[in-house]
Amino acid sequence: MGKGYFMKFNYQKICSDLLKGLAPRTVDVIKRRFGLNLSKEKQKKETLEAIGKSYGLTRERIRQIEKEGFFEARKKIKEHQDVFDYFKKVFKFFGGFKKEEALLDYLTEEEKLRNYVLFLLTVNDDFQKFSESENLHSFWVIDKSLLLPVEKVIKQTINFLKKEGKPFKEAKLFEFLKEDLLEVFPQKINKNIFQSCLEISKEIQKNPLGLYGLTTWLEINPKGIKDRAYLVLKREKTPLHFKQIASLIETLPFPCPKKVHTATVHNELIKNDNFVLVGRGLYALKEWGYTSGVVKDVIIKVLKEAKRPLSKREISERVLKERFVKENTIFLNLNDKNYFLKDEKGRYKIREA
Repeated sequence: MGKGYFMKFNYQKICSDLLKGLAPRTVDVIKRRFGLNLSKEKQKKETLEAIGKSYGLTRERIRQIEKEGFFEARKKIKEHQDVFDYFKKVFKFFGGFKKEEALLDYLTEEEKLRNYVLFLLTVNDDFQKFSESENLHSFWVIDKSLLLPVEKVIKQTINFLKKEGKPFKEAKLFEFLKEDLLEVFPQKINKNIFQSCLEISKEIQKNPLGLYGLTTWLEINPKGIKDRAYLVLKREKTPLHFKQIASLIETLPFPCPKKVHTATVHNELIKNDNFVLVGRGLYALKEWGYTSGVVKDVIIKVLKEAKRPLSKREISERVLKERFVKENTIFLNLNDKNYFLKDEKGRYKIREA
């Protein structure tokens, strides 16, 4: 089943039929609770308290009126069994559950009809909603027993992503986890069902490149210029000038909330330890093995790692692997007797404090 199976129903008419014959006040309460008003540009849902104030009734009385209206409306469900049977087929295709937003996107292509679909899902006891929680988006099921296996699939996926420490395409992620997932799901799990699990989780997210990872990962959900600069360097795999980094940030697939200014990018690169200045305006990632600090600091690191005096040429070759500078700059630093001493063979070592 795909969008090719998509069926169109007159959701507004079906809702009107279900509410026909109910007391005017009951109809008004239900319409206001679900925002069933196509005449308004924005169909705003109203709270029990707000509706109660307009009638001079308590919120509990409004809840009771709504409940009584549902009881009467459910008596007419069989008259529109075709739409509810279609809903069930959609649910079964996705494994018996679906994130609310994704489900509504599938059931109607019109934004203004989403509230009508929500009413139909709510009025039929065959469908149950789990409201949004700290770790899960709101979603619907046709069997409440599905909650536990769904949570297990999400937990196993999160644990796997934490262990691997990198994002994956959905197909690859499913391939790695399939055997374990078959043990926790009450039916043969497939990619559609797996996707339904992933989209329900608030801790897992898909980035614009189609890669799934943890929501906290900057590769999945970059927060600011610093994260975007990191992604640029990670993608290019080579040190870049800060002006080039600023330009390339705008080529990333992630939406950028505001215009990228070169000065802002430079400031982020300067103050963050993840970036290392390796030449005039050139920055690299520290994780690539570059040493923080100035040329003098790199020379000190080179000599410490060598554990022996080194010639000027040996030092220069090693420093130039980490810094894009002229050799004279390195030689000038070596002449600083506060830090370096030259032995009788012309080799350099660190001056002891």
